[in-house]
Amino acid sequence: MTKIFEATIVSVGEQAPSMITEANMLILFGMEAPADLADYCYKISNKDLSGSIRVGGQLVIDGRAYPITAVGSVVEQNLSALGHITIALDGSSEGSLPGTLHVAVDKMPELQENSIVQLFA
Repeated sequence: MTKIFEATIVSVGEQAPSMITEANMLILFGMEAPADLADYCYKISNKDLSGSIRVGGQLVIDGRAYPITAVGSVVEQNLSALGHITIALDGSSEGSLPGTLHVAVDKMPELQENSIVQLFA
């Protein structure tokens, strides 16, 4: 597999961990995250995407791989433009919203400052 994206978590919003535990979702946003969303986001250092995000690829957080099961139609656009991606930790193959990336999870991720987030195709 080829690495197409890598970013470091630079800050953790106050409500971001509870989004994982209560909503099975994690939200990444570049440094320009709107103030009303910042509490729910993990801010990332990079928004350079070098390939296409596809089903069968992998989201890797701190070395732990999560298979990609569905990709919303604007995931790549949002990531490249805003550093924004909503990741549903539900394994859905149908997808839900255009900006959501779905992954299969055997153990919920625990992100913190300096965690590394990667995408592989």
